[in-house]
Amino acid sequence: MITDKTTIKEEARAIAQQLREWRRHLHQYPELSFQEYETSQFVARKLREFGNISVQTNIAKTGVVGTLSSGSGPTIAIRADMDALPILEQSDHTYRSKRSGVMHACGHDAHTAILLGIAKIFSDRSKEGRLAGTIKFLFQPAEEDTDEEGLSGAPRMIQEGILEDVEKVIALHVCPWHPVGVIQVNDGYSMANVDVFHAKIIGSGGHGGYPHMTNDPIWILGSVLQAFYGLVSRRISPLDTAAASIGMVNTGTASNIIPEDVSITGTLRTYSPEAREKLIQEVENIFKISESFGGSYSFHVERGEPALKNDPELNTFLVQTAKDLYPEIQIEREPFGMGGEDFGYMTEKIPGAMFFLGCSLEDGKNRDLHTNIFDIDERCLEIGVSILAETADRLLSGKTSILLQ
Repeated sequence: MITDKTTIKEEARAIAQQLREWRRHLHQYPELSFQEYETSQFVARKLREFGNISVQTNIAKTGVVGTLSSGSGPTIAIRADMDALPILEQSDHTYRSKRSGVMHACGHDAHTAILLGIAKIFSDRSKEGRLAGTIKFLFQPAEEDTDEEGLSGAPRMIQEGILEDVEKVIALHVCPWHPVGVIQVNDGYSMANVDVFHAKIIGSGGHGGYPHMTNDPIWILGSVLQAFYGLVSRRISPLDTAAASIGMVNTGTASNIIPEDVSITGTLRTYSPEAREKLIQEVENIFKISESFGGSYSFHVERGEPALKNDPELNTFLVQTAKDLYPEIQIEREPFGMGGEDFGYMTEKIPGAMFFLGCSLEDGKNRDLHTNIFDIDERCLEIGVSILAETADRLLSGKTSILLQ
């Protein structure tokens, strides 16, 4: 029985079965970025069923924002992403994807279920007069992909004003390299700036039997590649985190025709804004090598999400809250990797923090993110609910030494 003295941890335990049911429903009906129509309808319906949450739909096309307010006090937001990936699931559990070629292979079904659980807890507390301030539940579309203008769900939601009155924002991501009972945190830059470059080496084509009468762009490419793959170790400071990779090289139509140009596409990953600008400039300088061989080049960068920057003070408070709730919890402190996370757009605007929540199954299989056998130990769901909800409650009620500025 829930009373006005019940703790958030106890309330999360009380809805553990609902969390599993919500997550499994969402897992069966995954939807791609900016196509989360049924997912957003499901989320909005649940929020309205709770009874006292103001619900906005069609935010950034398919996003949902729920708001609860006591009328005064600080405003805190919690974010979850909702989209799935174009992956054919390979599993035999009863709740496997019913949509061939689409799968929740990054845990966004779990994130959505966790945020619904948090909304349920705060809805009940608000009805009992146990809410201080305002809390916003941000159900974000399209973390995995971008629209025709190259923007994902987070910047689209920001453009529509969802953070204008928010003082702090928190989130989590399920983590298959840690078991249940472990969380991973990192202060400052924790995931990468993600940029895609499109380059072209332009020469002059001709007959393969008469190469001396051409300016072979493939020949020029050899020198470009040699310079490119020595770039990070020789032109970027060892103190900066950076990676540069080429994923596509396209050219040619026949074995006896030297092409006129070669197209190269790759990714640039960095942590700091300074390293980001440095790496972009150095890669373009490499393609300028084409000119010394009598060719020319073109170079264009699509700037993706900024590096995820965790506010150290808020991070400290998240960790303390987790330890208070679960004294046995294990805290791993290290960056999250060179992947991208568009939550970085939000932490670029206001103080925010994301932690990684251990979720691996104890079956010895590598069920990594973005694989066709990805799955989670659902015991992590109520832990995620407890930590985020308790953190938000303490921030709203001032039960912390970290004062809202």
